[in-house]
Amino acid sequence: MGANKYRRADRARRAPMRSPGRPPVGRREHRQRFWEAVARGLASEDAGVVAGVSPAVGTRWFREGGGMPSIRLAPLSGRYLSFAEREEIAILHAQNRGVRAIVQRVGRSPSTISRELRRNAATRGGGLEYRATTAQWHADRRSERPKVAKLAANDALRQYVQDRLAGVIRTADGTAAPGPQVRWVGRRHGRRQDRRWATSWSPEQIANRIMISERPAEANDRAVPGHWEGDLILGLGSSAIGTLVERSTRFTMLLHLRRMDDHGQARIKNGPALAGHGAEAVRDAIASSITTLPEQLRRSLTWDQGAEMAQHAQLRIDTGLAIYFCDPRSPWQRGTNENTNGLLRQYFPKGTDLTKHTRDDLDAVAAALNSRPRKTLNWRTPAEVLDDHLRSPQQGSVATNP
Repeated sequence: MGANKYRRADRARRAPMRSPGRPPVGRREHRQRFWEAVARGLASEDAGVVAGVSPAVGTRWFREGGGMPSIRLAPLSGRYLSFAEREEIAILHAQNRGVRAIVQRVGRSPSTISRELRRNAATRGGGLEYRATTAQWHADRRSERPKVAKLAANDALRQYVQDRLAGVIRTADGTAAPGPQVRWVGRRHGRRQDRRWATSWSPEQIANRIMISERPAEANDRAVPGHWEGDLILGLGSSAIGTLVERSTRFTMLLHLRRMDDHGQARIKNGPALAGHGAEAVRDAIASSITTLPEQLRRSLTWDQGAEMAQHAQLRIDTGLAIYFCDPRSPWQRGTNENTNGLLRQYFPKGTDLTKHTRDDLDAVAAALNSRPRKTLNWRTPAEVLDDHLRSPQQGSVATNP
């Protein structure tokens, strides 16, 4: 029997799996020892020898990292498999031991072992051959987090920071206003003169502004209706639907974000997003939907830090909504909206084109959700709770379960 008979790719009539290449020189612990030696003052060549690699490799690591550690120097958490555990798994797997037998020796869960054998196997030959060095390399690659700087990726945030550092002052309605005139004397002359300390914000002030921590207590405890959470659900081809959910009543509104006529063509530099969910399109969709509600139901809106909210200042002027933003990578701070988006996926599955749904389709889905009894509302529907609030002369708070 040939070796190909045992390959999963051949049995399943699939093409050989793509290999990510050859594993690099040195494992994670080698690099950690290298940077720890550099931190102690050793030259890159000497640090490479201490780490167990050649001096040339140490020099290359130092150059690639720009003199700064390219990995975390803290020891790995016990949550992740170590290289020693992967060596044990490779030996037992080569002895044709099953997953349960490996579990008894390594002390990990069966799902961890089976996932390790599947995800971190060597695929260069088209099969799934497990080797400890290759598995460790795959795990290290997945643990890397090459992230673009926030100010480089978010034009609205960058402009906001630049305005604050430059001392641009705006009134409550968003219009620019002149700041106080400060006489620059003595040591303030020269390079410091162009930095308007009397009006500009410090980096610390900027970093702690426009966040969810500033949201009023009535929004946090759901005591008063009118505080909304919003987000986009994305589909195939960068299609999207906007969602707005009221925190106390769970009343849902869906935003129809239609692709622009020029979608599919090259986008004009600094022009609107042709997919239909750019900053201007989202701003207009929110404004047209939220302004249909009474003023007492337009208190605040909490969103994540997506670029689609770059027009939040103009949105506040148009609607009177106070806009708040979640902390980075903190979707639980919009828990009501996240839960509703999960319910919406039964109508708008992932991987489908969301532009095929018309405005009437979105209204029908919203009506279905708003007429569904909720346990947290004492088995009333969001529509009933919202209607009770609008009919109440005192416009009191809505009693809900925590």
